[in-house]
Amino acid sequence: MPTHAPLRPLAAVALAAIVAACAPVTPPPVQQQPVAPQITEETLRARAREQLATGLKQYDGGEYDAALRSLTASLDHGLLPKMDQSVARKHIAFIHCLSGREAPCRDEFRKAFEIDRAFSLSPAEDGHPIWGPVYRSVRTQLIAEREAAQGKPTAPLAKAEQLLADGLLKYEAGDFTESQRLLEASLKEGLKSQADQVRAMKHVAFCLCLAGKYPACRAQFLKIFEVDANFDLTPAEAGHPNWTKTFAGARAQAQAKRTGTPPPATAPTPAPPPAAKKG
Repeated sequence: MPTHAPLRPLAAVALAAIVAACAPVTPPPVQQQPVAPQITEETLRARAREQLATGLKQYDGGEYDAALRSLTASLDHGLLPKMDQSVARKHIAFIHCLSGREAPCRDEFRKAFEIDRAFSLSPAEDGHPIWGPVYRSVRTQLIAEREAAQGKPTAPLAKAEQLLADGLLKYEAGDFTESQRLLEASLKEGLKSQADQVRAMKHVAFCLCLAGKYPACRAQFLKIFEVDANFDLTPAEAGHPNWTKTFAGARAQAQAKRTGTPPPATAPTPAPPPAAKKG
């Protein structure tokens, strides 16, 4: 019937809407989240080594504040080998001492000793006028603490032995003039053991060489060989630039005297540097 023709387009539209509503809905594509990098122990260990190397390079370049930050960061991970930890602590101590901060300088040296009981400075580092006395003072204190912990007797020392102990402490503190006075007084008072006599004379010689009094230093070394023909310096002491040649010459002379042979020709004893001229 002609009267129903206009309804067909509407029916088609409705049917299309029904079909569309029944069709499956396609979800939007899921965006992949970036995967966070995994921080492993080896990653942190490598980072610590890198920070240590950076800190040492900055220290050599005189960038002490930056070096302090890098070296401290390298220790924060707690993954450096003990030797590397002591190297970092040592340079942190140097920086503190160079900046006039003696207390943290002492603390860092102490931590280096606690990490490695065999920790020590090279002869050149030991002889540094700023941190050398601080390092030696810390070392002396730790030795005393270890001996006390082992139950060694702490009876009062005799006068000569007390003068020796005081003189060695002054030496470790860098007061070489007072150290020499006390050590010579201990020898005059009469040290009982040969080991103490040698120790006192050795440090008197060191004081003399450090003051540029090389002939007197050599004569003091010769006195030691009269007390102990087999006397020798430790490897660290033997490498010290202030008395290496003086000691070698004295030892050669002492050996020649014992054997009756002329000593080998040696380089002349270095003279102290001339004073700077004014004007």
